Amino acid sequence: MAKKSAIETNERRRKMAQGQAAKRASLKAIVMDKNATIEERFAASLKLAQMPRNAAKIRIRNRCEVTGRPRAYYRKLKMSRVALREMGNQGMIPGLVKSSW
Repeated sequence: MAKKSAIETNERRRKMAQGQAAKRASLKAIVMDKNATIEERFAASLKLAQMPRNAAKIRIRNRCEVTGRPRAYYRKLKMSRVALREMGNQGMIPGLVKSSW
């Protein structure tokens, strides 16, 4: 089980990134616009730099929803390999059976 503080930090980042997504997207569009003046682009890049770092989508870490484990994460199932195996062995995941040959 992951530290509760790490899980909470990640959740705060997720909420902040969701709330600031529109503002970041508009500023990034101005920065990447080749038709805008250099002063506008520079001002937009300064505003983007002033925004909190945790508002960036890239700072969010994929974590298992069952255990909070950050590694070996399956995006489709939103859980780690360890939790997947345990729940599969208990029969809690439909269609998943232990292989034997």
